[in-house]
Amino acid sequence: MLSKALLRLGTGAARHPWRVIAAWLVAATLAVLAAIAFGGRTADSMTAPGLDSQRAAQLIERAGTGQEGITAQVVVTPLDGAATFFDDGSVRTALTRLQDEVRRLPHVLGTTDTAGALDTGGDTAVRDGLVSADGRIAVVRVQYPDQSRLSAEDLHALVDLGDRLRAELPLRIEMGGNLFYVFSNADGGASELIGLLAAAAILFLAFGSLVAAALPIGMAVFGLTVGVATMTVLAGVTDIPTFAPVLGSMVGLGVGIDYALFVLARHREYLARGLDPREAAGRAVATAGRPVVFAGGTVVVSILGLAVANVPFMTVGGFAVSIVVLIMVVASVTLLPAFLGLAGPHLARAGRIGRALQARKPGRLARRRDSAAGAIPAAAGWRRWIGHVSRHPVPYAVGAAGLLLTATLPVLGLRVGLPDDGSLPHSRTERRAYDLVAEGFGPGTNGPLVIAADPAGDPGVLDRLVGAVAADPGIASVAPTHIDRATGIATLVVFPTTSPQDKATADTIARLRTDVLPAAIGHGPARAHVGGAAASLSDVGQRTSRRLPVLVAAVLAMSFLLLMLVFRSILVPLKAVLLNLLSIGAAYGIMVAVFQWGWGGALIGLEATVPIVSFIPMFLFAILFGLSMDYEVFLLSRVREEYLRTGDNGTAIVEGVSGTARIITSAALIMVAVFLSFAVAEDPSTKMFGLGMATAIFIDATVVRMVLVPATMTLLGRTNWWLPGWLDRMLPRGPVGTAAEPTGETPRPRLVDR
Repeated sequence: MLSKALLRLGTGAARHPWRVIAAWLVAATLAVLAAIAFGGRTADSMTAPGLDSQRAAQLIERAGTGQEGITAQVVVTPLDGAATFFDDGSVRTALTRLQDEVRRLPHVLGTTDTAGALDTGGDTAVRDGLVSADGRIAVVRVQYPDQSRLSAEDLHALVDLGDRLRAELPLRIEMGGNLFYVFSNADGGASELIGLLAAAAILFLAFGSLVAAALPIGMAVFGLTVGVATMTVLAGVTDIPTFAPVLGSMVGLGVGIDYALFVLARHREYLARGLDPREAAGRAVATAGRPVVFAGGTVVVSILGLAVANVPFMTVGGFAVSIVVLIMVVASVTLLPAFLGLAGPHLARAGRIGRALQARKPGRLARRRDSAAGAIPAAAGWRRWIGHVSRHPVPYAVGAAGLLLTATLPVLGLRVGLPDDGSLPHSRTERRAYDLVAEGFGPGTNGPLVIAADPAGDPGVLDRLVGAVAADPGIASVAPTHIDRATGIATLVVFPTTSPQDKATADTIARLRTDVLPAAIGHGPARAHVGGAAASLSDVGQRTSRRLPVLVAAVLAMSFLLLMLVFRSILVPLKAVLLNLLSIGAAYGIMVAVFQWGWGGALIGLEATVPIVSFIPMFLFAILFGLSMDYEVFLLSRVREEYLRTGDNGTAIVEGVSGTARIITSAALIMVAVFLSFAVAEDPSTKMFGLGMATAIFIDATVVRMVLVPATMTLLGRTNWWLPGWLDRMLPRGPVGTAAEPTGETPRPRLVDR
């Protein structure tokens, strides 16, 4: 059985702590060295097979126009507000120098000849979209090869050049483009530190001991080091998306500290009963470790379920994050008991500062009386609260459910997309470049579409195509057509009238594909596809939206079956999946209110409303549903233990929920603190991940676990544990089970129909 295997594993680690710690040190060292020697860099590829934008990219690649590579743009305007590029020779000379120096940078294939276009006449420069109609803003577009031949050094070289020329030229110089998107460092370092400090403070207040607070942090740091290093090694083999390390750190810290907290709390409980520290560590791993393994496995399987979206970057990103979670589970049942064995009996009591803090809190006598029942005692206040909810289940169930349903309502207005540089803070040069381009050329210039066409021998199709596209009301302008002589493939760069994240841009893309292009091409063999970053992101968003119900159904069914195996019940897993779904829906609704409607956005540094990033709802569901299982399994395992011990459903609910309340709330506070530390990052995508997960965990650990669970379980009564006899005989027994004592308890009869 799993409990016996965990008992042996935990006891062995506690008896030979230095061997286990040395093994983890070797693993961490090897992982870091492998990351340095063989690791790659993260790269975003927002494409998926079968999408129209992917077909456009394949045509462009065949044509070899260079437009399949990475681009950047340098946006300039005279420092003298009255000067223009049309009439001021000094700023035109400065533009020429800037253009020449950018062209000489490593790996630059070429730039637009903005200065040359001005020399031939202002009309040419304006027509080609290189200088604004008023002559105040000019753009130098920079072409790089594909990202496999580039690195962050190319971005640094461009940025350093801009910093130097700002001091030498009479120009305001701003920069942006795909080069920044691909190679800018993802947020995370400062957020991780803030999250760790907040977690340490919460652990200290929960346990009242510096040693007890340090152990989960130390375990999480070990696991995170190995996990992120492993992710870096994977990046040398395949394309790992840039959000994966940030999301892996966020989830890894949260679940790692959470899992360690569950095991540590049980360990201190056994120490309080007088067990030897090594035996206490083994039993803690055997009992609390079982729901940790189950919950961690659920998180991993839920995240791997992202493969149903058939979007490669999401599948790979989910796989990378699941590796971090898996490493944290392994650390919880090996490295943590080694720490516990090394700490000995010191964890059984709070330190001097901890005792002083606890002495200031009300009800300390009740907590001292309860200390024999758990390391984080079931305070009398929690027992009174759960008892109160159990005595009034109907109003609490209706009120809490109504609150969550109300919070879910904004989901009806959810709009997916991708925040562009216009959502970045004004302190970033990408945001300033975005604003200058929008001011001088129109908002759609920041998100051009690339139409790739194969005439297939039809000489008139390109003229019809250009005319039809230019006449569309959603298109502001069409750049000159580029035709590859070898393949005959043509590429048209077109500029919408609206910004990349505007819903109207997605409507324009859809209209081009369904009406404009088919009408221009006719029934001949010619074909045309709409590509470019804006089109790719729109396509990915639509695919993930269509596949989200499939993921939801798969995860719900899997979770229901696993919980049914664990708790031998029909209604308990059904209630669990419905309540988890409700808390995640409420988190979605709050995200829409903050990011799309702007409610409270300033509190997290959001400077403009943005759509929800297309892949985030699916990622959040997979991760959050797995994480919510942590609390569900931990709480219900205790409730079931009490039910098996007493045979009384009411007593089991009060004792089980109150006995885990402080552990769950402490664990939730840690997760919320870690996730909120990422919600203040600059990148809107990181903000969404952080706020969405923090909100869902907070709701799950408070409204759901402390109100809805006891209320609904009270209303269901003994039918909580009902299981048809035929199904009971069909279901396998062990290794899956509750967190009962490894030595075994005498189970009371269950409510099973024979």
